[in-house]
Amino acid sequence: MTLGDSVNFYHSLEKFGIMPGLERIRLLCERLGSPHKKLKFIHVAGTNGKGSTCTCIASVLTAAGYKTGLYTSPYVIEFRERIRLNMKMISPERLGEVTERVKKEIEKLSLENVKITEFEAVTAAAFLFYYEEKCDYVVLETGLGGRFDATNIIDSPLVSIITSVSEDHMGVLGDTIEKIAFEKSGIIKKGCPVITGAEQKSEALEVIKAQAEKNGSELFTADSKKIFSVISEDITGTYVSSPEGKLRISLGGAHQLNNMALVYKAVEILRSKGTVISSDALYKGFLAVRIPARTEIISEKPLVILDGSHNDGSTEALGAFLRRHLPEKRILAVMGMMADKDCKKALANVVPLFSRLIAVRPSNPRSMNADELAKISADLGTESVGIDSPEEGIKQAFSLIENFDALIVCGSLYLAGDVRGLLTEICGEKTATE
Repeated sequence: MTLGDSVNFYHSLEKFGIMPGLERIRLLCERLGSPHKKLKFIHVAGTNGKGSTCTCIASVLTAAGYKTGLYTSPYVIEFRERIRLNMKMISPERLGEVTERVKKEIEKLSLENVKITEFEAVTAAAFLFYYEEKCDYVVLETGLGGRFDATNIIDSPLVSIITSVSEDHMGVLGDTIEKIAFEKSGIIKKGCPVITGAEQKSEALEVIKAQAEKNGSELFTADSKKIFSVISEDITGTYVSSPEGKLRISLGGAHQLNNMALVYKAVEILRSKGTVISSDALYKGFLAVRIPARTEIISEKPLVILDGSHNDGSTEALGAFLRRHLPEKRILAVMGMMADKDCKKALANVVPLFSRLIAVRPSNPRSMNADELAKISADLGTESVGIDSPEEGIKQAFSLIENFDALIVCGSLYLAGDVRGLLTEICGEKTATE
């Protein structure tokens, strides 16, 4: 199968199953030889910070010399981002090989009236790939929730991590922090250690504690203030001192200190289980992390930042980042969001910081109408205009950019995927002509 064939196959499957549960993914993986039963996992759930936490753990393990799988979602630029080995995307050829085998079993199951979803199929393909590549460790990010997430068929992870829990996907996970935390803490397995952040909301923390106690799992809280002391910081990242010496956190924003504290605690637990990770591997792993659309600096002159923040928790972190690094600056924003988000709450965290906002509509069926988004932003006191096309919105922003100190593109990882290529192209051209 070509890369296009593989991607089209996955996209042709249903997005969500009729009933939540793990029976379908279990059946599929059994037909493939249960590859997930022969792998060692670090399992990560949460509302915000999952991708950063997973990527950094995988980076550290790779730097330590281990063959490391990294499974994340959604992708920003290319589908193959979701399945990585030693920080490199799966090759089109290997993706085609595992997809052919997964497709064959899915077709057999469909004759038995078992309908496999897209996420279940990709997860099974990832398990198969990591088993065949003889991975030492796999860092596994949940897709949605935890309890009924396809990744949750694994038996006993070396460690489970629950990142920041906030309101998101409330139609599926529940309408309170407690209900959402219950779904996330579904990844806690009997006797397996679990880590969460000291800054976790109290309502969520109580639920996580209860689930850990119920499963006889030791709960560790990672406190960034106790682990790290900030030496210096700028818009591109932070230098910190730690019990193992100086570290460079190459992801912008104070919230990343909380995510990296989870990574640090996970490394401690892995070491206690016999994983050899030197201080040098820790340093190199932290340093090497780069993630598209996480306060990503596309260009410094002009300053262009791409961020996938899309809910209350992540836009709160973006707002703190902007207040800290761009105080009193004129910020132009291009923003697009999904219609199923609590837009007003998320927008209130950042829109008042913008001098002007161009609302666009990401190329996703769930996206919000640009004019509707512009109206909400205008009601928050920011001059706003709606332009449906993300590409046209970006082009208009660059026609105005000389009147502003920075351009921020945010609101959705889908929007980030739509425009990142255009942003890098325009910024490259501007740099070349300066």
